[in-house]
Amino acid sequence: QVQLVESGGGLVQAGDSLRLSCAASGRTFSSSAMAWFRQGPGKEREFVATINWSGRSTEYTDSVEGRFTIARDNAKNTVSLQMNSLKPEDTAVYYCAAKAGGITSRSRWSYDYWGQGTRVTVSS
Repeated sequence: QVQLVESGGGLVQAGDSLRLSCAASGRTFSSSAMAWFRQGPGKEREFVATINWSGRSTEYTDSVEGRFTIARDNAKNTVSLQMNSLKPEDTAVYYCAAKAGGITSRSRWSYDYWGQGTRVTVSS
């Protein structure tokens, strides 16, 4: 069992940066691939970034490539999402997710555990 708690959301202006954090509890964190998803107003939940169990492999959706960075610290059971050059279209509730197994996946259906979400609002 893994419990996830996100933090770091807020209201920022376009061009600003924000860092989201996800604290995980459970013995299996270090062997789990992790991901960030987001759900904007009136939209379905979409993939943002994923990282494998070791942190050596990452993937991003095209719209955030080069602006967002996912990282993990297995010693501290945390995963983060550094978001730079934020745009109004990044406005969403951001969710941290964990999956059994250490291989990355872009599909939300692959993830077994979810946090409650943290809201990010980017004003123009």
